[in-house]
Amino acid sequence: MYPHERSLVARLEEEPFTIVGVNSDPAERYRTAIVENEITWPSFADGGTTGGPIATRWGVTGWPTVYVIDHEGVIRSVSHSLDEDLVDQLIAASRSGS
Repeated sequence: MYPHERSLVARLEEEPFTIVGVNSDPAERYRTAIVENEITWPSFADGGTTGGPIATRWGVTGWPTVYVIDHEGVIRSVSHSLDEDLVDQLIAASRSGS
């Protein structure tokens, strides 16, 4: 998934878009993964387990879980993959003020 995320971040670098990652790996593995996978977007460690505080609060039951949140903070999609068409639609809507 990381190559896809990197290409999306590059494609949308001038747009009102960001990825925020939450990682459930143990601390050392998390730090290594950030470097090895060239993760340049914000990413948070979630306690080293799949039942960490962030995953628990957001009701995450499978990985990856992708939340698409619009420019007004409304959750538009929750799934196990990223819907790029939806992201593009939301960016276009944010430009038009919709």
